[in-house]
Amino acid sequence: MRVIISAGGTGGHIYPALAIIDKIKEKEPNSEFLYIGTHNRMEKDIVPKKGIPYKSIEIYGFNRKHLLKNFNVLKCLIKAKKDVRKIIKDFNPDVVIGVGGYVTYPVITEAKKMGYKTFIHEQNSIPGKANAYMEKYADIIGVSFESSKKYFKTNKVEFTGNPCSENSLKEKAASKKEFGLSDNKKLVLFVMGSLGSSKVNDYLFKLVPKFKDKDYEVVIVTGENLYKDIDLKNIPKNVFVFPYIDNLVRLMKKTDVIVSRAGASTLSELTTLNLPSILVPSPYVANNHQYINAMDFKENGACLVIEEKDLNDELVLKDIDLLLNDEEVREKMKESLEKLSVKDSATKIYNLLKELVGR
Repeated sequence: MRVIISAGGTGGHIYPALAIIDKIKEKEPNSEFLYIGTHNRMEKDIVPKKGIPYKSIEIYGFNRKHLLKNFNVLKCLIKAKKDVRKIIKDFNPDVVIGVGGYVTYPVITEAKKMGYKTFIHEQNSIPGKANAYMEKYADIIGVSFESSKKYFKTNKVEFTGNPCSENSLKEKAASKKEFGLSDNKKLVLFVMGSLGSSKVNDYLFKLVPKFKDKDYEVVIVTGENLYKDIDLKNIPKNVFVFPYIDNLVRLMKKTDVIVSRAGASTLSELTTLNLPSILVPSPYVANNHQYINAMDFKENGACLVIEEKDLNDELVLKDIDLLLNDEEVREKMKESLEKLSVKDSATKIYNLLKELVGR
């Protein structure tokens, strides 16, 4: 299979795209790929390191606060469409895939106009603006949440889950000793995404002294850029602080409760691992999609939710104790997570692509 795939801006788009590539490689080792991303965001560094051919285009999201700045955005978009047409024509793919981010807009729309088969995937419960607009340009749309179907007008939508789920299952669990942790104590993991959150970090390190008398251990992942601002003096012996943990899912497999943001990839890992969670959705994302993701989970009994504005010591400690110590609550949450999980998501997507290419 010859595949052009595009996704950009955040790990929540990039890593699902890479998971799709991995599955196609597993099923069809002789497949060829070309990744189209931006010239200035994280995919330009991540993807080439994986040995995947990469083409960049200059494109920017629309600025809704300063409309005059969009003249340059439109100028870049016109050029990007022209560049994309040449890239697609030269590669001549069997299928073109978009996995989120504004970079996918010219890729999918031009591919469809040129007569190529197209597939898009939405990771969040509510579609991003690019995917919502590209609905009419997609032959098939994959979604991570069953509830997402209602946001699309077409009947071309398939509930696939998030393709990162299969990679989570494959990973080997970490040794707790690798992180200085005890095998005989329960573990609570705090992580606010790969970049962290300065506001939540500030709150957490005011809360930290209250963990001193707890019989569980705590790992806090601050985010690399924010680690230097943390005062590590007087940290209790049962609290461990890291700027970043590579392949975090390995430690998640040893975790009893996680307190995290509500990004789509994180949620796919929680359902795959049946990991009880307290979600603190980021209020700083487009369409407030993390809050909607989290409430979708909560309505299904799959998590507890605390909004960032409502963070307080009593509530956080109470919810942690509830999930650690009330076996009935834990088991009901795990059952709910199991019902939401799609453990073969990447395989489902591969089968849809295979069917699409064969039409």
